[in-house]
Amino acid sequence: MKQDWHKADIIAAIRKQGTTLAALSRQAGLSSGTLGNTIERPWPKGEFVIADALNLHPAEIWPSRYYDPDSNLIDRQAMIRKKRCKT
Repeated sequence: MKQDWHKADIIAAIRKQGTTLAALSRQAGLSSGTLGNTIERPWPKGEFVIADALNLHPAEIWPSRYYDPDSNLIDRQAMIRKKRCKT
C-alpha cells in the first residue's frame, strides 16, 4: 500500500494551487486553523475539502485512512455528518 503524503507535501501542493490551508478553511465556512488539524488526524469532511482543492480523491493523499488491511476502499464520505435542517 502507498504511504500517506507528508504534511509538508500537502501544504506545498495547496500553495501551488495559489491558496493556503487557512483560506480553504474560511472558504468552507470553518475557522482558519481547522483544516490544519486534518493533516495531523483523521477528519473526513476536512479531508474532502483539501482533496477537492487539489482535484484528487482523499484516498490518494491519505491511503492509510481510506483502505482497510485487505486494500478495499472505505467509504469515509458516509462518515460526514449532514447538516440538520431547522424546522
